[in-house]
Amino acid sequence: MTVPFGRAPEPRLRHGRAALALGFFVQGVVFALLVTRIPAIQDRYGISDGLLPAFLAAVPVLAGVGSVATEQLVKRVRPALVLRSAQPVACLALVAVGSGSGLAQVAVALAVFGVAVGALDAAMNMLGVGLQRAYGRSIMLGFHAVYSLGGILGASLAWAGAHWGLPLALLYGPVAAVAVPAVLIAGHWYVDQERGRAGQGAARVSLSMRLLLPLCLVMAFAYIGDSTVSNWSAKYLQDVLGSSEQLATVPYNVYMVTTLLGRAVGDLGVRKFGPVAVVRTGAVVAAAGFAVVAVAPGAWPGMAGFTLLGLGLCVIVPQTFAAAGRQAYEAHGPAGGPEASDAAVARLNIFNYAGFLVGSPLAGAVGDAWSYRGAMLVPMVLVLATLVYAPSFGGERARYGGGHERPRTADVGRGSNGL
Repeated sequence: MTVPFGRAPEPRLRHGRAALALGFFVQGVVFALLVTRIPAIQDRYGISDGLLPAFLAAVPVLAGVGSVATEQLVKRVRPALVLRSAQPVACLALVAVGSGSGLAQVAVALAVFGVAVGALDAAMNMLGVGLQRAYGRSIMLGFHAVYSLGGILGASLAWAGAHWGLPLALLYGPVAAVAVPAVLIAGHWYVDQERGRAGQGAARVSLSMRLLLPLCLVMAFAYIGDSTVSNWSAKYLQDVLGSSEQLATVPYNVYMVTTLLGRAVGDLGVRKFGPVAVVRTGAVVAAAGFAVVAVAPGAWPGMAGFTLLGLGLCVIVPQTFAAAGRQAYEAHGPAGGPEASDAAVARLNIFNYAGFLVGSPLAGAVGDAWSYRGAMLVPMVLVLATLVYAPSFGGERARYGGGHERPRTADVGRGSNGL
């Protein structure tokens, strides 16, 4: 089926967009519930401080494995089926993390969670890139805004669980009981890209890492910045800027809220000014945020810097996925484009986890060797490097909306219930 660009989307696309948004939301909730309760998980299973980094590093490493596996899997099955299968597994793995009785059990649960997260992250963004192409206007930032909203809800639920002293199983169980049926039902409305006859498109797809490398670097730089904020903002505010322990919990919450706000309006910016301008603006704003944090004389100026960071970094990752999918599709044409787009998203997704793995240790190493103020300058420089690679996000052809829709059609596949 083909949908002309610039026209109102038909009900199947609208339903697919709403269903996928729910998937992003649930993923945000589930991931936040895990990472914000790491201390409680450590206490429950008696994980030592020396062993904890290995457990934490295993999740993104295995998520990368899940993303690589998804690239191969979607050559045989549609991404919608991968997402419908992986997301319930991630939810149930979260319950297993909270209800296990030994170190081996939590290790297995975290491993399953990591692989499932990698698969569903890749599949969600594959579907999002395909829907954006079908809509003919920028909608990827909206999906990631919903993910941020889910993260805020998950962090709030985690806070409530800690405040009331709820066991992890009692916190995670009801969430999974609601989330699993919701994503299974919503999965019937997922919309995949239309593909050629079995095997034809996949046989012709040969992605060039040289083409993707600039976007892979941008993805890694963005997540180095993000993980620096998530892992070091509280310690930085308390130890370097002299805030109270209670106030030190605020910067990451502010960062999450401004990330949500920036993504909520980001699609409008892409439609009006184009992705290159939006990414460049985001990089400059994020770099300014790191600079403010590095020189802040006290806690409140430091929080102003973290506010800028959320507004700047939030637009880069969704646009990187969109650019990779678009470039791969256009390089291979309609016959192999959908397969190439999916493969590009899966490969790019690996650099999400690479940046996450590098960011926190990098800040700690620079902080110990030099100063924690200096550590904030490292991600600032990396984010600024995005300006060099900004042209990779596309020119006028990638500028959707506001009279800039492309005058051609896009192939849109069946909903997942047609798999």
